[in-house]
Amino acid sequence: MPELPEVETVRQGLRPVLEGAVIARVEQNRPDLRFPLPKDFAKRLTGARVERLNRRAKYLLAELSTGETWVTHLGMTGRFTISGAAPGVFQREAPTGEKHQHLVFHTEAGTRIGFADARRFGYMDLIPTGGLESHPWFAGLGPEPLGNGFNAEQLATAFKGKTQNVKVSLLDQRIVAGLGNIYVCEALYRSAISPLKPAGKLKKPQLERLVADVRVILAEAIEAGGSTLRDFAGADGELGYFQHRFQAYDREGEPCLYPGCGGAIERIVQGGRSTFWCRRHQK
Repeated sequence: MPELPEVETVRQGLRPVLEGAVIARVEQNRPDLRFPLPKDFAKRLTGARVERLNRRAKYLLAELSTGETWVTHLGMTGRFTISGAAPGVFQREAPTGEKHQHLVFHTEAGTRIGFADARRFGYMDLIPTGGLESHPWFAGLGPEPLGNGFNAEQLATAFKGKTQNVKVSLLDQRIVAGLGNIYVCEALYRSAISPLKPAGKLKKPQLERLVADVRVILAEAIEAGGSTLRDFAGADGELGYFQHRFQAYDREGEPCLYPGCGGAIERIVQGGRSTFWCRRHQK
């Protein structure tokens, strides 16, 4: 599933052609994705101006002039493509052989933005902007890991008394919003923290280092265009390249890259997800 850096990469790719644009026409080729599309979805979008294109956790948020926000979750394989009059580096035809183009959004400027989702685990909705924070998808979400609300003090409060391991705890969206399996593995590796360690046992210096490493890894991944695993690609059709920088994730059996360690990356399962770590390096 695309994680925060992948969704942010898509947002940055769409922003030049969608933010400030008026949606002239919507082609809706099916009534649903993972869930049914909202009633009169195409009609409610037609004529609306996209005032701002934001991201919250793993959701794309297009704030509309109509007082609604167009919310998109990419699911496992959701993908936007841009063609037509898109400016700059995003000016290119949509990839050929797109078999699952479920929705196509045409702007008044002539840009064509398609949405494909081969497995249809993604979903969209139109939610009143004023009620967005209280909507079930967003109520209770923790702070953004790149925002000021995410810090060692906040983690210490969230982790206080927790016997659950730190790996699974960091995947709890109520503690921090948008973190996924790949980047949690990488952050724990860089911070030299064992994924087996109870979250409540982490000391302040460990929490400070963990927060800093989470921020650095996410920034690096966004700069690299995310990680291409299976079907993910950015809105301009480019593949992400952060997977070439993985130090732990998906490196089972390979040598630990920490200088002088001499250990090897292991794979265990925690909370139904694969964890990659070095037993010698991470304490």
